[in-house]
Amino acid sequence: MVLPTPRRTFSLLAVLLVGHVLIISAQVQSQAGVPVLEATAFGLFARIQRGLSAVSDAGGNLWTHYFALSGAARENDELKRRVVELEGAVQALEARLSEQKAIEQTLALRESLAVPSIAARVIAGSPDPNSLNVMIDRGALDGVTMDMPVIAASGVVGRVIGTPAPRAAYVQLLVGKGAAAGARLEASGAGGIATGGWSQSSLLRLEYVSHQVEVKTGERVLTSGQDRIFPQGFLIGFIERADPPGAKREIYIRPAVDFSHIAMVLVLLTTPPGESGP
Repeated sequence: MVLPTPRRTFSLLAVLLVGHVLIISAQVQSQAGVPVLEATAFGLFARIQRGLSAVSDAGGNLWTHYFALSGAARENDELKRRVVELEGAVQALEARLSEQKAIEQTLALRESLAVPSIAARVIAGSPDPNSLNVMIDRGALDGVTMDMPVIAASGVVGRVIGTPAPRAAYVQLLVGKGAAAGARLEASGAGGIATGGWSQSSLLRLEYVSHQVEVKTGERVLTSGQDRIFPQGFLIGFIERADPPGAKREIYIRPAVDFSHIAMVLVLLTTPPGESGP
């Protein structure tokens, strides 16, 4: 016969006590008339249910907010895309308006000229940034030949260089290195030569002006016609800076043409010596 150990005896006693308590709880009534065991179990279950409910509500709210934020993010991305599209459309419209304005100004200048001319569109720049040449969509089949002057509504642009292709030609801009045009000061009538390639700010240099002539800032500089390329009277630019009269002085011209953006030009098809511009 195996005698019970103290540990087994204690365990048996504990089981009996718990069972006894449960029996009593099932019989004893609470103040509400419900057995204590049932009330305790119900209270415990209610606490568990409230906890589960809170966790469920928090998860539901988090899920709802996630979808709301996700939807807002998608809507924000769509609005950004639309803004970019509208900005692109506005820039395209501004470009068309600018081009249309350039065309209108060029045609108006063409009607006012006393020399035959043909309108041309600038279609490309030079691959060499130091040459400052552009390509136009008019060439030999349009009557364009080498050294013909090219102007814009605002002033002198340059001259045709090289042998033109049938429907294209290169134009050397007046601000380019080695470019030049006969010039004269409007106020005093003093002559000189406007040359390009002197600065990064696209200024022209006025050379061979008499040392005694007073040159004022802002004075207009026109073509003189002495170079046998540009007819006289076309605007080259305005005096930007001039040293006082003396043996050594420098005079710089701010070109009338914005060489950073040239869309339309006029090629003068004939340049008789001494023939006047506008």
